[in-house]
Amino acid sequence: MENEITQNECTDLTESMTIELPCAMIERVQKLAAEKNTTLSNILIEALDSFLRKQG
Repeated sequence: MENEITQNECTDLTESMTIELPCAMIERVQKLAAEKNTTLSNILIEALDSFLRKQG
């Protein structure tokens, strides 16, 4: 029973999600990703993780 997947669990380490952001924010994220030589996904993951950790 330990290996059973409940409805609220992902079966993979990542899951795709589509969000809509203001154009100006997208431009800022793209610029930061280019400066850090990383992907948009990595920038957004780090930002969201940091925000959620501060929430408790």
